[in-house]
Amino acid sequence: MDILTELNRATAYIEEHIEDDTALAGVANVTSYSPYHFGRLFYYIADMPLSEYIRKRKLSLAAMKLQTGRDRVIDLAVMYGYDSADSFSRAFAKQHGVTPSAARQPGVGLTIFPPLTFQIKIKGVQAMNWRIEEKEAFEVFGIERIYGNDETGKVPEFWNECHQNGSYERLVSAAGGVPNPDGMCVINAVCGYCEPGDNTFPYMICALKKTGSKTDGFKVAQIPKATWAVFRSEKASNIGTQIPTLFNRAYSEWLPSSGYEKATGPDMEIYYSASHGMFFEEVWLPVKKA
Repeated sequence: MDILTELNRATAYIEEHIEDDTALAGVANVTSYSPYHFGRLFYYIADMPLSEYIRKRKLSLAAMKLQTGRDRVIDLAVMYGYDSADSFSRAFAKQHGVTPSAARQPGVGLTIFPPLTFQIKIKGVQAMNWRIEEKEAFEVFGIERIYGNDETGKVPEFWNECHQNGSYERLVSAAGGVPNPDGMCVINAVCGYCEPGDNTFPYMICALKKTGSKTDGFKVAQIPKATWAVFRSEKASNIGTQIPTLFNRAYSEWLPSSGYEKATGPDMEIYYSASHGMFFEEVWLPVKKA
């Protein structure tokens, strides 16, 4: 099944089960993706987190019920998974700019988000620097933090914390920073590693494990043999700035029309140092033929 078909099946499932939070938690089960990878896929193609989309749809449907029916605010709050009428009213006012009571008045403007339908779109002619690479299994070691599937935005805080408490520098020392054969130097051999669980994912600031690597005190993880789609940025003067764009274009532009689909395994982000204080970055996605 192609990626757009799976996304459209998921949005249809959301509409069918919009009043059942237990069923909504299993939306990834109607696709071939894990909850974590489905969440990432949805985020990069829809340009919003899955949880935000579901919230907007619930509040849109609630607004329509308020204008066309006699539903009580507390009943709508319970129907759409809110703990109280107050929490529902706050969320409603944040999206629509008016309270639920005011939304009943004729002529009131409301912000309605219709169900999403996914299609291939031509977004421009900007070239993508990508390649397919076969790689045997290898090991990494580093510092790991566990996040909920909706907590991707907290990862930069983890990087800052590791810089501030010195753990990043200890990893750098343990990694050795050996140059690649092409003369480029992986920044302390550090990369990001994500291997998802059911409702959580670990994120790991890690280094390639080599002979002589000092792994004591660090988490060691194996990256399985895989086919990788690799996306490389242009050189830039600041490190870490191009990773979000690379992920976005890989998921939203390349995957839907590439003839490949996402395979089980971690996504990786790798940082390289070029000359004269310039940097470039790569995103690695495990893939298989569709």
